[in-house]
Amino acid sequence: MMTRPSISRADFQYITGVLHKHAGIRLAAGKEALVTSRLDKRIRALGLGGYAEYVRLLQDRAGEAELRQMIDLLTTNETFFFREEQHFDFLRQVVLPARRGGRTFRLWSAASSTGEEAYTAAMVLADTLPPGSWEIVGTDISTRVVEGARTALYPIAAAEKIPRHLLRRFCLKGREEYEGLMTISRELRAKVHFHCQNLHEDLSHLGHFDVIMLRNVMIYFDADTKRSLIGRLQGMLHEGGHLIVGSSESLNAIPSRLRMVQPSIYTLDGAGRG
Repeated sequence: MMTRPSISRADFQYITGVLHKHAGIRLAAGKEALVTSRLDKRIRALGLGGYAEYVRLLQDRAGEAELRQMIDLLTTNETFFFREEQHFDFLRQVVLPARRGGRTFRLWSAASSTGEEAYTAAMVLADTLPPGSWEIVGTDISTRVVEGARTALYPIAAAEKIPRHLLRRFCLKGREEYEGLMTISRELRAKVHFHCQNLHEDLSHLGHFDVIMLRNVMIYFDADTKRSLIGRLQGMLHEGGHLIVGSSESLNAIPSRLRMVQPSIYTLDGAGRG
């Protein structure tokens, strides 16, 4: 059995410091096992002797490309279709019936991972709104998962959480070389656009949205990063638009113009942009 290389305190602090600087994600002491479990294979693939050599690679100008690989490996991407289903019920039952006509309804999956959240929202919108009246943007810092989202291939077991009428309408079962897989219909994929973007940066070029889903992401950010992020995101919501965070998250102690509608769901009050 191959022994995992150990990570020194200094190397752990450097790697997590770089992650925080570039992605806003804070991994505190005690997360060494998480870091090594995700980076060990990469270090072996590079033929390096351990974390000290890996840190030297990152510090070298030639290591700039490796930085993206490291961020890809260290960002958490767990997700599944209709995760926290109450948010999609709120979208269908409250948000969509009250939407304003005259403009395209836009939803942003702001940490879209491998695409399940964005495609779940797309199923709800396609099942509720007229064709051509909506679009979805999905963004994630990881190039690897963005590419996976665009491909839209999932294990057949991923279908378990999808309501049957939506599964029949919007999902296709793989055959031959795609046996054991499912994919999303071309109709839906054409309406969902994925981009590699860093939430740590200004994303105002994406435009304004009626709904922003930022779920189970802020738990990895420190207080300053959360305040900066919420300040920027509320400026990208139409007035009366909604920000949806994870069920275990809240905006308590974060100053904003966002008012809680129900736990984990907020609406933009005041002089927003319409």
